[in-house]
Order: sequence, then C-alpha cells, then structure tokens
Amino acid sequence: MEAKALTKHYGQTVALESVDFQVQDGITGLLGPNGAGKSTAIKLFLGLLKPTSGSAEVLGEKPYESLEVRARLGYMPEHDCLPTAITAAEFLTHMVQVSGIPPAQARTRAADILRHVGLEEERYRPIGQYSTGMKQRVKLAQSLAHDPVVVLLDEPTAGLDPGGREEMLRLIRRTGHEFGISIILSSHLMGDVESTCDRIIVLEAGRVTEQGAVAQFTRETETILIDVDGNPDELITALAGRGVNAVVDGVSLAVELDNDEQYDAIRDALVETNSRLRRMSPRRHQLTDIFRRS
Repeated sequence: MEAKALTKHYGQTVALESVDFQVQDGITGLLGPNGAGKSTAIKLFLGLLKPTSGSAEVLGEKPYESLEVRARLGYMPEHDCLPTAITAAEFLTHMVQVSGIPPAQARTRAADILRHVGLEEERYRPIGQYSTGMKQRVKLAQSLAHDPVVVLLDEPTAGLDPGGREEMLRLIRRTGHEFGISIILSSHLMGDVESTCDRIIVLEAGRVTEQGAVAQFTRETETILIDVDGNPDELITALAGRGVNAVVDGVSLAVELDNDEQYDAIRDALVETNSRLRRMSPRRHQLTDIFRRS
C-alpha cells in the first residue's frame, strides 16, 4: 500500500494534505488524535472515497477503480454495524458465501474463523446478546471472512475494558504474525500501537509527522533511571560530588550519562551512602515523545 501526495478535502475542510507513506508487510499503526485523518485514509485505501488529488494504491492499483483489489481487502469499522437478530455463525457464513465460497465450505471456514477469535462456544447465540468485546471479535472475524491479503482495522479496541483490549490486541498480533496478513491498525491509543505494531505512521491535522519502525521510537536513551529505598537526597549529593548530575523523575532518579566511567561513579556513590538499590535501568523513548516534539 502506498500514498502518493494523497489529499482529501471535504469542501473547505482539509482531511488529508499531500500525504506520502508506504505500508510494508506486518502490522502498521496509523496513529494520531481524533480528527487527524486516520479514518479518511482508511476509506481512501478501501476505495470508499476518491482522493481530491494524489493517489492511494493497493497492490499497485487504485482501489476506487478496481473491484479486484477491493475484494482482497478486509475492513473492521469503528462503529457497531452488526445484525443483532442472527447468530455469529449465520452472519459469518453469509459473509464467506458473499466472497464466492459454496455453502458447505463457507460453514466450515466460518467456524474456523470464529474459533480463531475465541467465539467457538458462543457462535450460535444471537449477536444482539453479545458483550461489546464479543461484538468487536465478530467484526474482526468478518474482516477475515474472504481470506484478504490486507486488513484495515479502525479503532479495534474502542469501548473495551483493559482485559478486552489486551485480548483484542493479542488476536491482532496473532493474525498478523502467524497468518501472514498485512494489517493497518488505526488508533489514537499509543499503548495499543506500541505493544502491537511493527511500524507506525503518525498523522496530525491531516499530515504525516513521523513514520518508521516502532523500535526506532522506543530505543534506549542515554539516561539511567535509579530507584533506591528512602530519601535520595544523600545519594544526589554524593553523585554531584563525583560530577554526576541526578534529578528526581517521579519515583526515580534520572542520570544523563556522558561516558562509561560514570557507571563507576554511580556504584561508588551507592556504596558511600549505603543506599539500597531497588532498580537501575536505561530509560527508553516512548511514543508519547513523538507528540512532545511536535
């Protein structure tokens, strides 16, 4: 998938402005606050919208011009759109049949997919009786019904409690990594993207501000975090006497390292002050740092 100078305006409102990015294999996070243009980008790649200018291409084709390409895409919408009066088995079997698979095979495939998303035991209950988490899993299941090569997920953890969120993210990771399906995960939740995605594309106000591997944005820094029992003031003074500047950072001391010799200074200061060390570890960048830079 590739966006080339992709632009979408709704009248005078700019949803996307000259956006360029490529989506590689694996799980890619489309990250940004509400209103950043994430849902518009997804709809452009699904062929549900036509760009104002530029292009959105999937498998080298423009999806709004190619039914064949659209047939190879899966989509999990953000909002509840499921039929409530039929069972998940009936719904998913129908969705599989729509892709051209005969009824008997469709029932088997539907059962396999519902097993994959953890709804095997509940597949004969009407969807209207499902919890929010179960409905989200049905939506994920229908996005996989026709064996797509790319699946686009719009806020897949919306409305879920912490346990439901982790279960959904686990399913997404398994779907992407074990089944070899390329996934675009659109979310405003940095934790979801950081724990699930291989790469990220950050949108703000319709423009790409950052893109790259998640590891690139969460790498270790040159700062060491030190946790000790009790008041750290004596340790701070001892470190300062050795030319090491330490500042209180929450419950930790943050020490910016200039050279390897400062590890020896930290060790000696801990021994001198008889400080009981609980933890010493490198600080890692977080995705929140992206927005602090913006």
